Amino acid sequence: MLYIMRHGQTQWNAQGRLQGQTDIPLNEVGRAGAAAAREKYGCIPLDVCFASPLKRALETAEIFLKGREVPIYTDDRLKEMFFGDFEGEYDVLKHPEYPIYPLFADPANYVPTGGTESYPELYARLEAFLREKVQPRLDKGENVLIVAHGAVNCCLLSIVRKTPLADIWKPFHPNCALIQAEE
Repeated sequence: MLYIMRHGQTQWNAQGRLQGQTDIPLNEVGRAGAAAAREKYGCIPLDVCFASPLKRALETAEIFLKGREVPIYTDDRLKEMFFGDFEGEYDVLKHPEYPIYPLFADPANYVPTGGTESYPELYARLEAFLREKVQPRLDKGENVLIVAHGAVNCCLLSIVRKTPLADIWKPFHPNCALIQAEE
């Protein structure tokens, strides 16, 4: 079985800032959220964890798996979508005039701007990761956990569930939410 978790809260999450690949650590709320998730989901058997190497995801994985014999491997392909010049911007979804707004509001028609990563680029790196790292373990009957980021997790779920790009953000999962990827 494949499980996917979003990292815990960071100060930038709390401020409504777009993080992307900017390496922001967890705040105390994020650490507490990861610990609470460990209590809530600790009974789920896991064999391996793959995590984004960005601090917020890796620390979430470490807190969540504390006391368990589950190895954690990082993979650069699990880094958050790159938001280019817009990383650090506030309340992007409240500003339709921002050039990056369509990435969230109309993903199927988004044209990359300001150095942002495109959806085809994101899908390609995540499809390769799933094919090379995850599927062989699932084929052996292992339970796999991925701890990553909002856009990455939405894309992973879109790939696994074969949902259209237009629906990539539905539903969007909160910090430290654990999702069973296969329905």
